[in-house]
Formats: sequence, structure tokens, C-alpha cells
Amino acid sequence: MADLLVLEGIRKSYNVGTPVETEVLHGIDMVIKLGEFVALMGPSGSGKSTLLNIIGLLDRPTSGSLLIGGEETTQLSDADLTKLRAHTIGFVFQYHHLISAFTARENVLMPMLVDRGRPDSEMEMRADELLDWVGLARWRDNRAMNMSGGQQQRVAVARALAMDPLLVLADEPTGNLDTASARSVFELMRRFNVERSTTFLFVTHNHDLADRCDRIVEVVDGRITEDRVNPEGKSRR
Repeated sequence: MADLLVLEGIRKSYNVGTPVETEVLHGIDMVIKLGEFVALMGPSGSGKSTLLNIIGLLDRPTSGSLLIGGEETTQLSDADLTKLRAHTIGFVFQYHHLISAFTARENVLMPMLVDRGRPDSEMEMRADELLDWVGLARWRDNRAMNMSGGQQQRVAVARALAMDPLLVLADEPTGNLDTASARSVFELMRRFNVERSTTFLFVTHNHDLADRCDRIVEVVDGRITEDRVNPEGKSRR
């Protein structure tokens, strides 16, 4: 498999050049290949969120190299970062961040509308296909505010996949769900990973779900302390 994401010597400091300068990430090296499903674990305050923001092109490292699809990103302009992020990376957050007054279909359309400006039949077909894939075809015209937590997170997964990204960053996407809903949302992402070869970086504290991933990467105090292939995860696809 080809390398999708390559991090070399990624460091991140805050308040640079001041007496209270603090380094949060201390030289992160990591490679994620196309089609992998990787769990990212670590205690609160370990630097996971900072690392995820850098990988998601929402923040810049203080130093180091970050390649996505072979393209070095650290020197790109803000406009080029925004374009690359929109077409390459999908996001699923712990809080679904749907527009509550919009329907499920309208929420899934949003990334495509931002990119293209106005809806067309191709975009609507894409939204409907994704809602059908996550099991919400019957609810496509329901407003998000009238859906359960599990349904809302399914819409969020569909929205993350709207632009057919190479990489999906899932930040504790099951953290607010009951056990059955959490397992269901995870299995949706896992199925998309297997069937479409979409790469996932899945942040979780749930060891049961992490055990279903291809690899487990653990971060403690801004350093990778473990990065291991998980044969059991591959067998449980």
C-alpha cells in the first residue's frame, strides 16, 4: 500500500518566543498507508487533539514535515490548505455539529455546496446515496433536531464522506453514544473503509473499538509511545 500520510519530526509549541513557551508535541514520526484503519489513543492532555488538528490542516506545526498524498503541506498558503482539506479530508467529531434546522439531506449536501456554490442533481444523488448507505434513506427529509443521537452521528458520517475524501479523521465519534449506537456507527465507518478503501484515523478511549482497528497508535505527553499492527483487528473486519 502507498503512503497517504507521512509525519516527520512534527513539533508544536505555543507562546513561542515568550517565557511561557510550551512544547506540546515532541517530534512525532508516523506513516499511515492508503486504506488503513488506525486507532489513535492516549489520556486526556496527551496531545491527541493537537496532533489531529495538524493532520487535519486546521493548525500548523512549529517544525517538521507533513505530507498528504505525497504533497508537503507545511509551506502551503492558507487558501491552498483550505482547498486541500476540503478535497482530501473528512471530519467526524464527538459532537455531530449538524445544522439542527436542516434536514439530513441538507446537512450532507453542505460540504459539496461550500465547494461548488449551488446544488445540482449529481450532488443530491450523492447525498441520497450516502444516506442510504448509512441506513437513513427514510429519514433524509427529517430535520436533524428530530433525530436520535445515533441517527445524527450517522448523518455526520455521511457528511464526512460527501467529498469522497482519501482520509477521514474521526475524533471520539462514539463518545456520546450508548453502546449499541457506538458499535453501529463504528461498523459503518469500518465497512466504508473495507469497501471503498477510505483511510480512517479514529481517536477513541474505547479499547473494544480500538481492538477492531488495523493499527493502534498511543500518544502520551506529546510522544508516540506505541505503534503496533493489530492482527486481531484485521481478522474482525
